[in-house]
Amino acid sequence: MQTELDSIIEVVYEKVPYLTTRAEVELYKATILGPKGTMTAVMKSMGQLPKEERPAAGKLINQAKSSVITAFNDVLQRIDASEMATRLGPSIDPSLPSPDPDRGTLHPISQVREEIVQLFSRIGFTVAEATEVETEYYCFDALNIPADHPARDMQDSYYLPDQLTVANMSKHADEKYLLRTHTSTVQIRTMLESKPPIRIIAPGRCFRRDTPDATHSANFHQIEGLYVDENVSLLDLKATLDHFVRSIFGSKAKTRLRPSFFPFTEPSFEMDFYSPDLGKLSNKWLEIMGCGMVDPEVFKSVDINPDRFTGYAFGMGIERISMILQGVDDIRYYYQNDIRFLKQFA
Repeated sequence: MQTELDSIIEVVYEKVPYLTTRAEVELYKATILGPKGTMTAVMKSMGQLPKEERPAAGKLINQAKSSVITAFNDVLQRIDASEMATRLGPSIDPSLPSPDPDRGTLHPISQVREEIVQLFSRIGFTVAEATEVETEYYCFDALNIPADHPARDMQDSYYLPDQLTVANMSKHADEKYLLRTHTSTVQIRTMLESKPPIRIIAPGRCFRRDTPDATHSANFHQIEGLYVDENVSLLDLKATLDHFVRSIFGSKAKTRLRPSFFPFTEPSFEMDFYSPDLGKLSNKWLEIMGCGMVDPEVFKSVDINPDRFTGYAFGMGIERISMILQGVDDIRYYYQNDIRFLKQFA
């Protein structure tokens, strides 16, 4: 049997260098390993051997079969390389970069997000992020929005099934998981994990059950800021936001604060701005963000002493900033993946 197997291997290794197409390889392979092939015939003859000789014979056959299969695989790789070289032509090196001049770029929203993050990083803020799936505690309760608070009606949310379990995220028995409605959840997680002084910027994606139109989307992006330390005042908040607006919209931009209400800040404000550098928007006051001093009840929920520490928080929609800077009049353009639109901001 050993002699017969060696003969088959020798014939295969002599023949395969002269095979030039896949069809030739498969045809010849059938004469060796097919149902009527020479190697198959040797395998069938093993049944005629005494039982005590069959294990050794099986080992010899497996070794011979492995050698034959290796020979066929080698010739197929050679044919593949030859076919590729034929398609590419003799002057092309496939290891070189593509000559295609089109290159990807950051999405318009990502461009504005990075600009805002870099601006606040230069004045001492660090980036903090957290999960987009949250519990009701982090999204509402810890932010002074209990279950019966009317503010929850303003944030109609995407709740997840009760039986769902989220890895590495515990919740109380009566809580639900939901997609976060704002990035204020990052502020709570940061204050629970760190002690003042805290100065963070928190960019991220949020979700609310909203009817899409030119200025609303169920999926949108926010960026929030939080500064907590001793003796932080409203003056610090105003100075920070003035610096932000003038850096983004021009040195002549002006801001104003209008009293408002947010459950997690007291006092609370809406901030408007106008800038003579915005073309047709130059003569309009535009609402841009909400802000205020952190409510003492929020500090209590994260075990920070409100008698010792104060802080401010602000939050804005990145799409809102993008639309103003880029002259876009419909938020839906950002999500349509129209290359003609995106190329304008490359």
